[in-house]
Amino acid sequence: MGQAPSGAVLGTTTLSLRGISFSYGDRAVLSDVSIDVVAGSFLAIVGPNGCGKSTALRIMAGLLKPTGGTASLGPLRIASMRRRALARRLSLLSQSNEAPAGMIVSDLVGMGRYAHESWLKRRTEPDRRQIAAAMRMMDIEDLASRRLGELSGGQLQRCRMAMTLAQDADVLLLDEPTNHLDLKHQYSLLEVARMQALAGRTVVAVLHDLTQASLYADQLALMHNGKVFSCGAPADVLTAAAIEEVYGVRTRSMPFGRAVVHLPEQALR
Repeated sequence: MGQAPSGAVLGTTTLSLRGISFSYGDRAVLSDVSIDVVAGSFLAIVGPNGCGKSTALRIMAGLLKPTGGTASLGPLRIASMRRRALARRLSLLSQSNEAPAGMIVSDLVGMGRYAHESWLKRRTEPDRRQIAAAMRMMDIEDLASRRLGELSGGQLQRCRMAMTLAQDADVLLLDEPTNHLDLKHQYSLLEVARMQALAGRTVVAVLHDLTQASLYADQLALMHNGKVFSCGAPADVLTAAAIEEVYGVRTRSMPFGRAVVHLPEQALR
C-alpha cells in the first residue's frame, strides 16, 4: 500500500465533476458543481449541513446519477462503468454501516477485496497481504477475531476504514470519516488518508472540522447552498469573509503552520 497505484499519473486529473446538478424530487441539492481532483492529492469538501457535500461525494462514487453534468474517472464517465470495474478503481467509506453485528472484524475488512476476487480465485496471498496491511494501518490487529456487535462506534469506524483501504483502489472517497472517533484516532485516520495521497492515490473526504481539513488536505472545496463557493489552497479558501458568508459566523483567522484556525469573535470578547 505504500506504492503509487499503477493506473494513476501524479498531477493528472483522475476524478472530476463538470457542471453537476442533482435534485431529490423538486428539491434542488446541487447546482452547476465543478471539481477536479488530481492524482497524489487530498481534497477536503467542507461546508454547512445540507449544502450538498455528501451528495457530491455519492455522485463521485457512482451511487447517485446527476440530473445534469458529468462525473468522470479519468477518461471514463462514472455512470457508464460497471460496478465491479468501478470498485477496482474507487473505494468509498460511507456514513452508514450495514454489516451484521455477528460478523467477525477480519471478515469485514476482507470484504474490501471482493472486487478483486472471482469464483475460482478467492482470498489469495496478495489479498491476505492487503487485508493485513490495512488492519495494521488502522491499528485494529487485536480486534481481528471480535464480532462487530462487540465494538464501540470508534472501533467499528476504524474497521470500516480498514475495509476501504483493503480495496487498494486508485481513488479513496471518505464521507465524514472521523465520526465516532476520539481525538487520537481522528488524527491517525486523517494521517493515513494523507499518506495515501502522498503514495499517489486520489483522496477526497467530506469533513466538518475546518482546522483538521486545512491541516491534512492539499485543497479545499467550500460548498454553500449546493454550489462550490470557492476551491483552492486552505489558506486561500478559509478566509474570515468566506466563513462569515457561508456559515454566518464572524471569526478571527489564526494561521498556525499548515493549519488555519478560526475562532469566533464573540468568544474572544
